[in-house]
Parts: sequence; C-alpha cells; structure tokens
Amino acid sequence: MKDTIQIFAAGVTAPPIVHARFNIGDVVKHRMFGFRGVVFDIDPVFANSEEWYEAIPETARPDKDQPFYHLLAENGESSYVAYVSQQNLVTDDSDEPVDHPAITGMFGPYADGKYHLRPLHRH
Repeated sequence: MKDTIQIFAAGVTAPPIVHARFNIGDVVKHRMFGFRGVVFDIDPVFANSEEWYEAIPETARPDKDQPFYHLLAENGESSYVAYVSQQNLVTDDSDEPVDHPAITGMFGPYADGKYHLRPLHRH
C-alpha cells in the first residue's frame, strides 16, 4: 500500500475510466454520415494512427479519450471496415441486418437488433 501511495503522490495517475455504450454485435449508425455497421471490436480509447487522426478535419475531429469502435460497415453502395468514435454513433433502430460479407464468418444470424459472436470468436 505504501508503494501505491508513493506512486500516486509522484504524479502518476490512472487513465480515465470510460464506458462503452455499445457492445460487440450491436448494429449502429453513424450520426453524421448515416452508414450502418455491426461492432466487431472496441478500443477503450483511440488506438489508430496519428496520420488517420490528422486526416479528419479539425472541426470534426473527435476526442481521443472515448471508446472507438471497429465496424463491419455498409453504405448502400459498398461494404468496408470503419473506425468510429463513440460520440459519432447511435443505435440503429431499422431492425434490418447489415450487408457485409465478413459478418457470416464472425457472427451467427441477426436477431432482435443484434448479432451474436460465433463460439469460435469468443474469448
């Protein structure tokens, strides 16, 4: 306990505690661009490259200290992988499955607005 107090007193602080609003398998929609996707991974804080981050216009650049979601995404024209901050996502309430070719390898059938991970991908 004494070491912990000394470390804390030396100015070492823990990262902020953030809570993911969405879970793996949730279907979400981008707040500004309207594309939809299914969450397949979550970073508790920004974990992409600085180059990627700097490419976002400064006026639209999200805060790094929030969850970021990896999505199997679709926009009606194509399917792709997206990396999106929590502040830019909302729950998709269309009750429609996402059309992405990688979903069937990772998730079971779509039901009740959510995909469930196949047992092979759970850990």
